Amino acid sequence: MKKGHILGLGIIAVAIIIIVSMIGDASTYESFSTAKAMKMKGEDKPIHVVGELKKNISGTVEGIEVNPNKTSFYFMMVDNDGTEQKVFYNEPVPPDFSRAEQVVVIGSYKNEELFVADKILMKCPSKYQENEISTAGM
Repeated sequence: MKKGHILGLGIIAVAIIIIVSMIGDASTYESFSTAKAMKMKGEDKPIHVVGELKKNISGTVEGIEVNPNKTSFYFMMVDNDGTEQKVFYNEPVPPDFSRAEQVVVIGSYKNEELFVADKILMKCPSKYQENEISTAGM
């Protein structure tokens, strides 16, 4: 074999190893109940939970408690399975947090009653969404 072929095979082997190692770190969205079960098993890796902020009938967000120094806050979140959970985030409230359509919290349970988020990802309503236009007679 030529040196170029051996070098090419080596590069391919390294690329395959990198791809396989990254697949192990890929995370999926879990529910709060799954996250709690993982904590009980002793797993401490960050977990992605997707859901919505708890809102009342009029659509106003409920359960946001900002600490007096405004450097952290608690909020209530409902995951896709309908489980309601109190979440703590040790950062200031993100801008437009209460307008978020969907929220992803990345973190873990510190005890059975409190999920601590290390990161929050939000899907906010798009200002570019088309609004339905209703016309008379249609």
